[in-house]
Amino acid sequence: MTRHEHSIGVVGAGRVGAVLAAALRSAGHEVVAAAGESDASRRRIAALLPGVTVAKPTDVARGCDLLLLTVPDDMLSNVVSVLSASGAIREGQVVVHTSGRHGLAVLEPAREIGARTIAVHPAMTFTGTEVDLPRLPGCVFGVTADDADRGLAESVVADLGGRPMWVPEERRALYHAGLAHGANHLVTLVTEAMEILSAAGADDPAATLRPLLTAALDNALADGDAALTGPIVRGDVETVRAHVAGLLADAPQTLASYVALAHATLDRAVTDGRLLPIRASRMLRVLADAEAAAGSAGTPADHRR
Repeated sequence: MTRHEHSIGVVGAGRVGAVLAAALRSAGHEVVAAAGESDASRRRIAALLPGVTVAKPTDVARGCDLLLLTVPDDMLSNVVSVLSASGAIREGQVVVHTSGRHGLAVLEPAREIGARTIAVHPAMTFTGTEVDLPRLPGCVFGVTADDADRGLAESVVADLGGRPMWVPEERRALYHAGLAHGANHLVTLVTEAMEILSAAGADDPAATLRPLLTAALDNALADGDAALTGPIVRGDVETVRAHVAGLLADAPQTLASYVALAHATLDRAVTDGRLLPIRASRMLRVLADAEAAAGSAGTPADHRR
C-alpha cells in the first residue's frame, strides 16, 4: 500500500467533516480549505482546523487534490452535480464522500470527468469536537471503491486510524440501516427509558441505567439472542401487563416503542425455543390490549400502522 500526501479540501464542515479533516491533518496531509456555511461549522473549522481557509465549495474543490464531501446524504447528489458541472472537479482528482447510504453511483458525475471516487463511511457517532479524535483508531469504515482504487481507499482509512469493511455498492443502504437501527434507535430507546425512570421517581436515571445497559450491550454484542433476559423471555405475562398499565398512566409517549420492541423480542424468543407458543399467545393478547387501550387514549402505540 503506497502512501501519498494529499492537499485536502473539505465541503461540509459538520460533526464528521471537521473531525476527519483534522485526523488527516494529524497524519501529515495538508488541509488547504474548508467550506461551512453555518456558524456551528465555522466554529468547528476554527477549533479543529485552525489556520485553514474558509471558502466557497467550488473554491475548495479547485484548490485540493483530495476532496472530502461530508454533506448530508440527501444533499450529496446535488453537491456532486454542481461541483462537477462548474468545472471545480477535475480529472485525476480524488473525490471521497462519507455517506453511509450512498456508494459510488452518487459520484458518477465526478467519475465521468475522470476523478477517482471512493465512499468511506465511519461506523462511529460524532460530537464534532476534539473528543472524537481518539475514538477513530480502530474504527471500522464502510468502504466502496473500484478495484483500481482499493489501495488508495485503504491508505485513506489507515491515515484516519481505521480499518476497512468492504461494502458492495448494492448493499450500502443495508449496511447503513444496520448502523442506524443499532445506534440511532438506541439513543431513542435509552432516552425513553430515562423518561420512564424519571416518572418512577429516579433522581439520576442515567446513573441507574448505566451499569445495566453497559452489561446488556456487552453481552448482546458477544452472545446475541442468548444474552436476552427479562419478562418476555421468561413468559411473565402479568409483569408485562403491569408494565403497559404503568406506561399508559405515567409515560404514554414511550408505550409505542415498548410494544413494538416487545413484539420483536417475543418473536425472537419463540423462534429460538426459549418461550413456548402457548405462553407467547397470552403475551400477544396483553400487547394487543395495550395497543387498543393506547388507541382509545389517543396514544400512537400501534407499531404496525
